Amino acid sequence: MNWRALPLLALVLKVTAFGGLPGDPTGSSVPEWHANDWLNSPPLKLADLRGKVVLVRWWTAPDCSLCATSLPVLGDWARTLRERGLVVVGLYHHKSAKSLEPGHVAAEAKRLGVTFPVATDPDWRTLREWWLDAGKRDYTSVTFLIGRDGRILHVHRGGTIDLATQEGAALEKALRDALR
Repeated sequence: MNWRALPLLALVLKVTAFGGLPGDPTGSSVPEWHANDWLNSPPLKLADLRGKVVLVRWWTAPDCSLCATSLPVLGDWARTLRERGLVVVGLYHHKSAKSLEPGHVAAEAKRLGVTFPVATDPDWRTLREWWLDAGKRDYTSVTFLIGRDGRILHVHRGGTIDLATQEGAALEKALRDALR
């Protein structure tokens, strides 16, 4: 075996397994999430949500203003589009240097008015598998829109979900198209 070819082989395997180029996961399937401590729902498995449109948003609190301003949009979509087949899931990723205390996520979700399902992404495991390991990323507050077939339809690469911006409008359009 040519050991110098291993980095290239690793890239090929990652591209093949994830179904696209590492920088753009659109069109690929995502692996099952690793989520603990579910709120507002019994534990969910991505595999059990096939046939639904799933919107997954990573968030943290209390210091992320991007997350705080995006959660009301997600809550509105979760309430108004549920009957059309949308499931919104928040995956909390702890950023504080302090250890994650029991009840922190529940208290922050309550404070921010989050009523859709939320779980903790321990050690950012799912965030790394789905997003961070594929390259340099500017945000960890990423949003994935997953179609009824389990493939990624759209990625909002982070920051605030603001429907007045081009990025926010593109996410909303992709969401509405997926629900048709």
